[in-house]
Amino acid sequence: MISTASDLARRAAEARDRHRRPSLRILVSLGTCGIAAGTAPVLAALREAAAGRSDIAIDEVGCMGLCHSEPSVEVIEPATGRSVIYGNVTPKDAAEIVAGGLTGALPAKQIPRSWYYPETEAARPDARQARIVLRNCGRIDPESLDACLAHDGWQALAQVLGGMPAAQVIKTMEESGLRGRGGGGFPTGKKWAFAAAQPGSEKYIICNADEGDPGAFMDRAVLEGDPHAVLEAMAIAGYAIGAHQGVIYVRAEYPLACKRLTLAIEQARAEGLLGRNLFGSGFDFDIALKYGAGAFVCGEETALIRSVEGRRGMPVYKPPFPAVKGLWEKPTVVNNVETFANIPAIIRKGAAWFRQIGTAGSPGTKVFSLTGKISKVGLIEIPMGMTLEEIITGLGGGIRNGRKFKAVQTGGPSGGCITAKSLGTPIDYDTLKALGSMMGSGGMIVMDEDDCMVDVAKFFLGFTMDESCGKCTPCRVGSRQLQLILEGITR
Repeated sequence: MISTASDLARRAAEARDRHRRPSLRILVSLGTCGIAAGTAPVLAALREAAAGRSDIAIDEVGCMGLCHSEPSVEVIEPATGRSVIYGNVTPKDAAEIVAGGLTGALPAKQIPRSWYYPETEAARPDARQARIVLRNCGRIDPESLDACLAHDGWQALAQVLGGMPAAQVIKTMEESGLRGRGGGGFPTGKKWAFAAAQPGSEKYIICNADEGDPGAFMDRAVLEGDPHAVLEAMAIAGYAIGAHQGVIYVRAEYPLACKRLTLAIEQARAEGLLGRNLFGSGFDFDIALKYGAGAFVCGEETALIRSVEGRRGMPVYKPPFPAVKGLWEKPTVVNNVETFANIPAIIRKGAAWFRQIGTAGSPGTKVFSLTGKISKVGLIEIPMGMTLEEIITGLGGGIRNGRKFKAVQTGGPSGGCITAKSLGTPIDYDTLKALGSMMGSGGMIVMDEDDCMVDVAKFFLGFTMDESCGKCTPCRVGSRQLQLILEGITR
């Protein structure tokens, strides 16, 4: 039971010691994409090959982001952090990976480290990616609280409850410049300040995990790979605004994320990290799960709140905003998974550290899911300000089969398509908006010269038509009329 900050420090030290004991750790990607690609037989073969080897530990981890090379495996030396990553691994490769260690077995299947840098929380000159949100995804066993504690899990909450006033927490978030990663980019600290200023003791924290954009899977990867980070951040937000109850609204179509979230909540409660009198501070906070039925419109915060209340998920007019009048008509902060996943690192390392990454108007990083006609489909986390060309050509490896780039769609159904003439544009909230698109949650669908833009428009319009809640005539009727026009063109 972790009752004080010293208890947490002791448990974390013990966990780190256990983590360092093996000479080698073999990390096996067991996110949804890895499992679908056949990682489970690879895991079984690795365990068989390492049977009787006390110097080797084999860990099941979340998504490494290497969807283009699943099943993926990383061999890491805990003492130094040196590692080798292998992609497209088969059960037949297991014996050679175990025997080779860090000497570089299977050179044809090694993934260049210039593409993948999971061990750093900051941008580096020799790395295209920076890991803040994904710092533990693909690095720890998401079903092990000890693995979380060994990698600074729950340290930020202990720091906050150890004497950091709620107003100072909000000020830190405001100074960090963190903007909501769910699409609109509203400043997180400002939203918390609005809710904190409201009277009354009944307030709520909601995590929006209703990821519904076509081609988007960032939030799912975080929930599958590092669920405790989201729980910890929600508790920090609760302390900051004076809320004692959190709700995670998660898509029921994410069974693995739901399973790992449920387990993480149970573990946190059992250890006193959720519940009453956290770290002996007198602060109470608990979290409940609410499963969404797959309605895209419930990604909008007011529709989400209505769904949590048991009503039909339909948006309502604002103001009042949820921070003033939200769940059960009480002040409510709604942030998405990626926004919450940034918060523990910001508390631990400070607002100034966070602002060093990214751009002045959009500090930090952004997680994108690269999909479509691109060579390296996967999950990336880049400093804000990287150009589209660096993402598509550098990280994505360019267009598949030697075809020409045509456009990239960002921002989901509410976003837009960016063409080749704008590939040099630095990515942040304001530049994408100026191009007629938007950041959105982070889906990035790449198209080549064979794609018809009218078909693309028809696909996204058909999606929004099917997902319309039917409340407003321009959407309910207008989207159907637009769809008929596009159907006529494509016929």
